[in-house]
Amino acid sequence: MLTAKQQELLIFIQKRLEEGGVSPSFDEMKDALDLKSKSGIHRLISALEERGFIRRLPNRARALEVLKMPEGVIRTQPVATDKVVPLKQAPAAPARQIPIAANDVIEIPLHGRIAAGVPIEAMESDRMLPVPAALLGSGEHYALEVSGDSMIEAGILDGDYALIQRTDVAREGQIVVALVNDEEATLKYFRREGPRVRLDPANASYEPQFYEPGQVRIQGKLAGLLRRYN
Repeated sequence: MLTAKQQELLIFIQKRLEEGGVSPSFDEMKDALDLKSKSGIHRLISALEERGFIRRLPNRARALEVLKMPEGVIRTQPVATDKVVPLKQAPAAPARQIPIAANDVIEIPLHGRIAAGVPIEAMESDRMLPVPAALLGSGEHYALEVSGDSMIEAGILDGDYALIQRTDVAREGQIVVALVNDEEATLKYFRREGPRVRLDPANASYEPQFYEPGQVRIQGKLAGLLRRYN
């Protein structure tokens, strides 16, 4: 079951797609739902994707597709910013394909610099980083600026922006943000060796790091990478 805001956003996107084949920008969605920031829209989009109402298309830049609508919802009235859009009931109609359209970028929190060499503390900040929506999957994301060269053999360079999907679990071999002893964060391959956790660099000049399970907490996994050329 969708929340009022999730349903309101879904109807608004569908209406714009039906009218012109182009979905609204994140600024337009923010204004239509009377939200203060685009990060709120990102959370609603992620929730709708997790529930199977929309999906992002990874092979098309910043594209969204509406997969289905709540049962009984047909043609909508313009979305009001201070109330839930009323629903109309109608007999079931044959399903038709809803147009796919491009969206703009998403702003995600930029939480400072993370070491790709010796672990350092990951600092919180109020900055936001604009990211193409096509680079992000479902769930909540944040960004960290990479410091160091221990992941260069994985294509992760000093100064890159690592796009991280929040999670507290990881599979063997995934690149993760690992918080060590609740104070230092590092970007490494996650592996297990016997009862211990092994954090592997991607640089032959660096040695693996070994910890007891209680010393390491997973704070996210790598979802993408941004690089700027100046």
